[in-house]
Amino acid sequence: MKNYIYILILIITVSCKTDKNKTTDADSGATKWVDSLIYPEETHFKSIKQITFGGDNAEAYWSFDDKQLVFQSNNEGWNVNCDQMFLMNVGETFKDNMPPMISTGKGRTTCAYFLPDNKHIIYASTHLGGDDCPETPLRKNGKYIWPIYDTYDIFVADLEGNITAQLTNEKGYDAEPTVSPQGDKIVFTSDRSGDLELYTMNLDGSDVKQITFELGYDGGAFFSPDGTKIIFRSSRPKTEEEIKEYKDLLAEGLVQPTQMELYICNADGSDLRQLTDLGNANWSPFFHPSGEKILFSSNFESERGFPFNLYLIDIDGKNLERVTHSDTFDAFPVFSNDGKKLIFSSNRNNGGGRDTNLFIAEWQD
Repeated sequence: MKNYIYILILIITVSCKTDKNKTTDADSGATKWVDSLIYPEETHFKSIKQITFGGDNAEAYWSFDDKQLVFQSNNEGWNVNCDQMFLMNVGETFKDNMPPMISTGKGRTTCAYFLPDNKHIIYASTHLGGDDCPETPLRKNGKYIWPIYDTYDIFVADLEGNITAQLTNEKGYDAEPTVSPQGDKIVFTSDRSGDLELYTMNLDGSDVKQITFELGYDGGAFFSPDGTKIIFRSSRPKTEEEIKEYKDLLAEGLVQPTQMELYICNADGSDLRQLTDLGNANWSPFFHPSGEKILFSSNFESERGFPFNLYLIDIDGKNLERVTHSDTFDAFPVFSNDGKKLIFSSNRNNGGGRDTNLFIAEWQD
């Protein structure tokens, strides 16, 4: 779930689709162009609204009452040099104005999520390791990489940006926290065991339990609507060469995210199984409101690493369905708690540039 900005390196050479979509006139049969943010094949979207209009904006998550959203942005027009957390009311857009920043403005942040009281958020930040944005290596030995900052810890803040608690104190990477819709547990990623595994804890940081144990980067985890299951992405090295490369990179605080599949398990880590076997990068999964499907981003149909599009798949791995039809990048889909809306990040309607913006769609099954 973190590092969305780095994935853009894979796609910056490609222009986004125009926001004019080609359709066929029902009466004349002639081809015509229609202004829309929805491509004709995107039948799950009843309507769509663009929220941000510059920079890289991603990982937007709803409050439990669906009235607000928290998201991360590096929009230079908002006086930030790397990802910080911003708060918005549902219905707001930010073409000529700026939302309130509710992180410290120091270090780099990732993965904010509302707590059940709708008055606090959790997020990961490197600010205890320094006020400046940490460096962001993008490639090593010609291969695309993500940094795993060992100064990330998880904090609680109120909606004015005041930090009210620190939930993790372990040395190393603690990040990517999300909260169960039942409002009782947090799942997060940590390398405290020497590998990048999933852990759960109570909302106050107590009762920490490791729930994954296999070698590989387990991250980007979310609970099912009833809180009984967890979906996540993982890069699981298999061969001796892959294992060595993974361990060598991890020793330098790096991972290579170009080969990831989705895994699903019970909330305590039991009944773990691989959900996808598609190849390339399958990530940013989120449960459909029914709890019986997963919406995720993937480039498995892409020959050059892009585009990324959204797909639905049943939790038994059947009935794969393509949802978006972008030429560049769609990712980070998150359903509202009432299941009526979907917020996601996309390069659509950015004039062929590099901006990744937030969009809210009315969802229809």
